[in-house]
Amino acid sequence: MERAVSPDVRKLGLWSAWLTTLFSLAYIIAQFAEWFGWLGSGGGPESASTASGLIILLTPSLLLGSAFVVLMVSIHYYAPVEKKIWSHLGLIFAAIYATLTGIVYYVQLTLVVPHLLHGEVDSIRLLLFKPFDSLLYSIDVFGYSFMSLATLFAAFVFTGRELERMVRWFLTANGCLIPFLAFQIYWHSLIWGGALWAVTFPGSTISLILLFKRKP
Repeated sequence: MERAVSPDVRKLGLWSAWLTTLFSLAYIIAQFAEWFGWLGSGGGPESASTASGLIILLTPSLLLGSAFVVLMVSIHYYAPVEKKIWSHLGLIFAAIYATLTGIVYYVQLTLVVPHLLHGEVDSIRLLLFKPFDSLLYSIDVFGYSFMSLATLFAAFVFTGRELERMVRWFLTANGCLIPFLAFQIYWHSLIWGGALWAVTFPGSTISLILLFKRKP
C-alpha cells in the first residue's frame, strides 16, 4: 500500500529533483568539454581552467548546492518516522557540502574570475583553482565527499521495491565514491573512479523525480 506524502513535500521534492538533475547535467557536460580542451584549457583533468571555463563550470555547480539541500529536506519529510535519523544525517552532511563548495565557487566567480579577466593574479594566487594542487581544490573535493556521505545515509530511507529500490541503489552507489573523492589529492588517478559521479548522481536525482512524481 502506498504511503501518503503531503502535496508540499511532493512538489518540493519533484522540483528540487528536477533542478538538481538539470544543474548536475550542465556541470557534467561542461566538465567533459573542459577535459577535451573545448573551453580553452590544455585539456585533461590536471589543466587549470580559463576564466570563461570557470564561469561555465562553476555557475551550475554553485546552484547545485542549494538545490541539493532542498532535495534532502524533501527526502527528510518523505521518510517515515523510524527512518528520519538517516535522512536527518543526510541533510546535515548535504548542508556541509553546500557550504564548503558554495564558498569555493562564489570566491572563484566573484573574485578570481574578474582578476583572470584583467590578467592580474599575483594578489590572488593562493585562491587559484588548480586541480590536485590548490587550497580551494582540496576544499572542493572535501565538500563532495560530504555530498556522497549525505546520499549514503539518505539511501537507508528507501526500503520499498521498484522505484524505491532504484533510488536506494543509485544513492548507495554515489555514497561509495567517497574514497575516490577524498583521496584523489594523493593519488590523482582516483579521479577516474570519482568520474562515475556523472552516472550515480544524476541517476539518483532522476529516480527521485520518478518517485516524487508517482507518489499520491
